[in-house]
Amino acid sequence: MAAAPAFSFGLEARAGAARAGVFETPHGRVHTPAFMPVGTHGAVKAMTPEQVAATGAEMVLANTYHLALRPGEGLVQKLGGLHGFMRWPGPILTDSGGFQVFSIPKKEISDRGVRFSNELTGDAMELTPERSIEIQNALGADVIMAFDECTPYPADEKLAATGVRRTLAWMERCLAAHQRPNDQALFGIVQGSVYEKLRERCAEALVALDLVGYAIGGVSVGEGHELLCRITSFCAPLLPEHKPRYLMGVGLPEDLVAAIGYGMDLFDCVIPTRYARSGVAFTARGRIRLTNRRYRRDGYPIDTSCDCTACAGGFARAYLHHLFAANEILSAILVSTHNVRFYERLVQNARAAILAGAYDDWRQAFLAQYRAGD
Repeated sequence: MAAAPAFSFGLEARAGAARAGVFETPHGRVHTPAFMPVGTHGAVKAMTPEQVAATGAEMVLANTYHLALRPGEGLVQKLGGLHGFMRWPGPILTDSGGFQVFSIPKKEISDRGVRFSNELTGDAMELTPERSIEIQNALGADVIMAFDECTPYPADEKLAATGVRRTLAWMERCLAAHQRPNDQALFGIVQGSVYEKLRERCAEALVALDLVGYAIGGVSVGEGHELLCRITSFCAPLLPEHKPRYLMGVGLPEDLVAAIGYGMDLFDCVIPTRYARSGVAFTARGRIRLTNRRYRRDGYPIDTSCDCTACAGGFARAYLHHLFAANEILSAILVSTHNVRFYERLVQNARAAILAGAYDDWRQAFLAQYRAGD
């Protein structure tokens, strides 16, 4: 499959396996490595599109499964697609819905697809590769993901092999169903759990299809940092140098720093905003929990080295502690803005280090400070 005309990816520098590049899409340029804030229902939680853009984010993610349930892809398409509906002018990626469907407790998986109950109405539903692509074509994101079988962890080799077989068969069906190859890039997903031979088989088959980009899936389902590193470091070199590489659903700052070093380009995770809503903020010296009583009279900002709206605006930890205690919505807004900016600064600084040929030095310095603790 030839690359879609509206898309290109070029590398600007390498530092070891780490890469700095530029991914061109119909709705703008993405400088990699890049972190994509997650807007599951078409909105990054507790943030306006303008606030998201102000953090430095160039691309966001939305969820196929949830948007199909509510409000429905037809309405989104009628109101200008995701870009018009969300009022986000930049690039957007939609996942296939596979991760959400496979997370549902009661489901029936077959070679055809997955049957499950609508979580809103209880009605029987089915998601197939064709249906996933149909929804994503209607939503209109710049990058869409193939429908794959997300193998749980732990999984024995037989179950993982079945997942790889279905993932590859479903990839072919996704390609056949894809109606907008000129303005929507379809990425394939490497599965195979913790089994290197299965990962290699899956990657080789996907690379042979000459897709616009490639993702590594199944590393954010409970494996932990050590296994995540082992799988990612093994899989990344199997993917084409001249195509964007996306590590799905990852993760914590230490995960991103490791994965960038292995040669991954794109990342997404709900952690920055999810943690923010429970009072957890990321700082250069690790995580802090603003609901802790120790911050009740603390006059410092979340992070004195941060330039986000909350920190540069002079909002004290004591004030944020009070907002959480009072259950004020502003607590989630300010800390979400800070956390997303922390992640964007992380990838921006990583990119600068790669361009300077000093990624490993930067990585070690970042981790030493981050692990020092508050």
